[in-house]
Amino acid sequence: MSWLLEDIEQATQSGSGSRSAPAPAESHEQHDKQVWWKVMCLTGLDYFSTLGYQPGIAALAAGLLSPLATVVLVVVTLLGALPVYRRVAEESPRGAGSIAMLEKLMPSWRGKLFVLALLGFAATDFLITITLSAADGAAHLVENPGLSGFLHGHQMLITLILVAMLGGVFLKGFTEAIGLAVWLVGAYLLLNVVVVCVGLWKLLQAPHLTVHWADALTLQHGNPAVMVGLALLSFPKLALGLSGFETGVAVMPHIKGDPTDVEAKPAGTIRGTKKLLTTAAVIMSVFLITTSFITTVLIPQSAFQDGGPANGRALAYLAHLYLGPVFGTCYDFSTIAILWFAGASAMAGLLNLMPKYLPRYGMAPHWARAMRPMVIVFIVIAFVVTWLFDANVDAQSGAYATGVLVLISSAAVAVTIAAWRARQRNRAWLFGVIAAIFFYTTVANVIERPDGVKIGACFIAGIILVSMLSRLVRAFELRVTDVVLDDLAAGFVRDLARRRVQFIAVKPEHDSAAVYRDKLEQIRDDHGRPDGEDFVFVEVSVGDPSDFETELNIRGEIRHGRYRVLTLQSSTIANALAAFLLDVRDRTDGRRPHIYFDWTEGNPISQLLRFLFLGQGEVAPLTREVLREAEPNRATRPKVHVG
Repeated sequence: MSWLLEDIEQATQSGSGSRSAPAPAESHEQHDKQVWWKVMCLTGLDYFSTLGYQPGIAALAAGLLSPLATVVLVVVTLLGALPVYRRVAEESPRGAGSIAMLEKLMPSWRGKLFVLALLGFAATDFLITITLSAADGAAHLVENPGLSGFLHGHQMLITLILVAMLGGVFLKGFTEAIGLAVWLVGAYLLLNVVVVCVGLWKLLQAPHLTVHWADALTLQHGNPAVMVGLALLSFPKLALGLSGFETGVAVMPHIKGDPTDVEAKPAGTIRGTKKLLTTAAVIMSVFLITTSFITTVLIPQSAFQDGGPANGRALAYLAHLYLGPVFGTCYDFSTIAILWFAGASAMAGLLNLMPKYLPRYGMAPHWARAMRPMVIVFIVIAFVVTWLFDANVDAQSGAYATGVLVLISSAAVAVTIAAWRARQRNRAWLFGVIAAIFFYTTVANVIERPDGVKIGACFIAGIILVSMLSRLVRAFELRVTDVVLDDLAAGFVRDLARRRVQFIAVKPEHDSAAVYRDKLEQIRDDHGRPDGEDFVFVEVSVGDPSDFETELNIRGEIRHGRYRVLTLQSSTIANALAAFLLDVRDRTDGRRPHIYFDWTEGNPISQLLRFLFLGQGEVAPLTREVLREAEPNRATRPKVHVG
């Protein structure tokens, strides 16, 4: 168990002595920064690896129109997705992507639920990347001419083994091996260059093949206007070619910036990320067009069908056909390696993305802060997804495309709003048009292949259910990252330390002298306290009740010339008061503070719901329960009095 929770233990040791809420374990995020082109190879594990199956999917989706539909995809990539994510890199330079931009636009519970929905689609994107890439890697093994006799019929088993191997790497303690990614991507792209050049050479040697393709295209679809229209309609089915942009901004923290970079606006890192996104998009665009053209013209359409030798591995089919079994096998193993490692990139994306939100929302159990338990959860889910889709590449493409398109659409909306708020009207209109295009593409993809949104909805429902249960279980934690007192507040505490440390909790709505006088007399009468004793009033205002971890900034005031009042704001009253009392105890060398409450009128169940969702409720017993959870020793626990 200690091995599984090693990340949490390291985080606790590094923050020992603090009573604040522990930060999520981020040991897996600590990497040496690299130049942008090396990090591009890490992104390319996801992006470039789609060449392993994209030409085959395009051929199935658009038939003879595949090259034309791919040109549409490239135009949308270079003029749509690329400008959007270059802007995302500017607005969200810490790797949280477009989700962080949208989070700022929607406060309270509405914003949290919206973020959870986007996380559901992000989980769909990354998890299907793992399963689809492993399935396609297995297909390359099974369809290899030298291995097909031995491995035929075992694609499911091979896929599960590849997924399990991926989990084993992370359980051992994985960090993104950018150096390995450079070699894998470099070798894979070089082999693809060879296949593309050989394919183009074959077309030059046999120009009649291109003529036959053009004649068949004209015979099937008529005039060019019809072809363009059909290519536009088939574009949503090719959306897999847009994958990789969200990963591109997720890896921003790994890009080496300038020595003068500041955390709020790291100009060097942003510039490097823009180079990464642009270079990757241009390289991929060239490959998408050339591979789509040569595979469509050189491979019979029947070979792309389910069970055909080119299904899910069109370029590997050409490699074996024109370059022989040795080169073809090398191409297969290179493809398998990059597809498998694309799953590693996706897993790293999941492990980097989820801790940025769920622990901060209180919507993840404690063990979710550690990497290894989360790896086990994601691998189990990947097993289930692989089994549900029968390790079929084509069957998973709809779910994958849905996750990709939802994230790109949300990014387009985020940058549109950002440009509008920056009074960049022309850019805002341009981004708005791009957002409309991606919304159309998303809706068309959902209508054509509803499996994607069903899987996304399952992930969303699962995340929301687990998140709410976790929030309920963790409701009585301190949930305070730090306690900061101003000079006057600290002076009040030092003065109380000379005698009995006593506080009175009051509501912040009324601050007339009569309210404080009557409250003081009531407390003395209810609890039998003598007239000469000192009390300090404490008022807690509820800010955003959907927040989980907050910092307490406590301000001291003297009201009406005689009443000392401490004011603070938090997402919950009870948790804030408990954290404050423990901090006072520690500041006064262990003197136990006392706090006095009135009973709150109302049904206990409704009061509990008000606490869970509005941060209020029956404050006295809730404060006592939070204190009991935080300090098991009754002899040193602050005292709660209610009457």
